Amino acid sequence: MSYNIPLFKLNFDKAEEESALSTIQSKWISSGPKCAELEEKFARMTGAQYAVAVSNCTAALHLAVLGAGIEPGDEVLVPSLTFVATVNAVRYAGGIPVFCDIVSTEDLTISPEEIEKKITSRTKAVIVMHYAGFACNMDAVMDIAHRHGLKVIEDACHGPLSEYHGQKLGTIGDAGCFSFFSNKNISTGEGGIITTNDENLYHQFKLMRSHGMTTMSYDRAQGHSTNYDVVALGYNYRLDDIRAAIGIAQLDKLAPDIDRRALVRKKYLAGLDKMQNLTVPFRTYQEISAAYIFPVVLKEGTADKRDKLRNYLAEQGIQTSVHYPPAHRFQIYKDYVKYALPNTEYAADCEITLPMYGSLTDDEIDYICSTLHEGLKAIL
Repeated sequence: MSYNIPLFKLNFDKAEEESALSTIQSKWISSGPKCAELEEKFARMTGAQYAVAVSNCTAALHLAVLGAGIEPGDEVLVPSLTFVATVNAVRYAGGIPVFCDIVSTEDLTISPEEIEKKITSRTKAVIVMHYAGFACNMDAVMDIAHRHGLKVIEDACHGPLSEYHGQKLGTIGDAGCFSFFSNKNISTGEGGIITTNDENLYHQFKLMRSHGMTTMSYDRAQGHSTNYDVVALGYNYRLDDIRAAIGIAQLDKLAPDIDRRALVRKKYLAGLDKMQNLTVPFRTYQEISAAYIFPVVLKEGTADKRDKLRNYLAEQGIQTSVHYPPAHRFQIYKDYVKYALPNTEYAADCEITLPMYGSLTDDEIDYICSTLHEGLKAIL
């Protein structure tokens, strides 16, 4: 189906084309100087001590779980209202995901009360996901983690440059994981990065992303070493320099794009203010947010009503999505569901993701809001 207003628009122009072309012309296209430049730039922009570029955010999450020391049988507290990669990373290490509910339909992030309630003697870590680029209650999460000796992994794939009390997301816990997938704030097609302030974790991440090898090809090409050893069972999680070059160009656009998204979000909030049948999550959030997506949740809704409304919007040329089908409902995780998750299930059944990107115009936002209002009257 063709949409007049798509869910997302790629923020690409000549800058990305020239960055990719110049890297191809350099004759070094695998992981090398552009990856190092991307890492340095991302660490500087986020205030992290270290950043390690990887092939995607799933790889970042896997490395973070390994860095947290997760072994078979260890429990990791996770949200269910997230993309399944957040949970899969726990299973890659043989860990047991323990699903936690969200706070409410006003706050779609993991509930600290749920985290505390579900800690057992086998719990070793918690993964939080900063939904839509809005921070979890990290004061509460970190307090719980410190009291119980838990590692904290931030799935910050929605939140590059988002802040919590003035600190960039992904720099508060033990490790932060970011996505450069094609529809994210930073788009390179595939790609990701992992941040940490722990030097030991930094060296572990670098080692594990490239087969456990003590040096990489670029190091040897520069004469730093003529051979290498393999000291751990690592993975091929490297990012190539072509994508890294595109990522550098995207980073230059990130802050201005977030400023534009803030204006789009403000316009949305004004347009949806009188709609009594909708909850707008994070409405009162005042800190900097990457505003990756714009979710709304039906009041007194059902999955059927939500789907009818999405179909109505599609017929009017407006693309929407759902973030997310909850992970605990997938067949692969049915045996891991030990507790009810009422807030998660209601939000998953009644959430609609509206178009969100920096170039969305006022007229388009007005059209989305008025069409949504008409659809609500017709369906609810």
